[in-house]
Amino acid sequence: MVNEWLARALAESRARGFLGPQSVDTQVRHAEGFAQCWESRHSSPPTGFLDLGSGGGLPGLVLIERWNCRTLLLDSMEKRCEFLREVVALNGGAARAEVFHGRAEDAARRPEYLESFDLVTARSFGSPAVTAECAARFLKVGATLVVSEPPPEKHSERWVSAGLERLGLALEQIERFDSGYAVIVKTRPTPEEFPRSTGTPRKKPLF
Repeated sequence: MVNEWLARALAESRARGFLGPQSVDTQVRHAEGFAQCWESRHSSPPTGFLDLGSGGGLPGLVLIERWNCRTLLLDSMEKRCEFLREVVALNGGAARAEVFHGRAEDAARRPEYLESFDLVTARSFGSPAVTAECAARFLKVGATLVVSEPPPEKHSERWVSAGLERLGLALEQIERFDSGYAVIVKTRPTPEEFPRSTGTPRKKPLF
């Protein structure tokens, strides 16, 4: 059940045009799938997670409400970051949630975020190559990247193993909880060269 704080936050997100046309309940269930990917593998919540391209707050706000752990909501659009700061500050929000306005390539170079998170989520951040490169340095070794997959969800070929390997990542499984999710594990430290400079992952994708 969506609590009062989350319902208010998502209603405000919709009012500002940050949520898609699907019903809020449908979008919340999709966000809960990210949590299910984690919870099917772990008995306790992550100590911290990062939501790439958090935008209108999904899945980040749903995961905050579910786990109340250290959270970083990252987005490159200032007006969306302003919205996220407002809603996490509401009564019932998360005191441990931080909002970062900027590019993932820049944030990944900050020492306080380097290999700092158990989980990184991405709902509609970019192509597989862009998402993997921008997420890799945030993850601890052994940590998990969960990415929303378009149908049909069995298209694991979207995630090229050789490209992931360059980043220290490996596809574990294409998971399904109503919707599809790619579950990717960090197997070793990401080489210092990644992520490349801002914009390069999109202009020259690794795969």
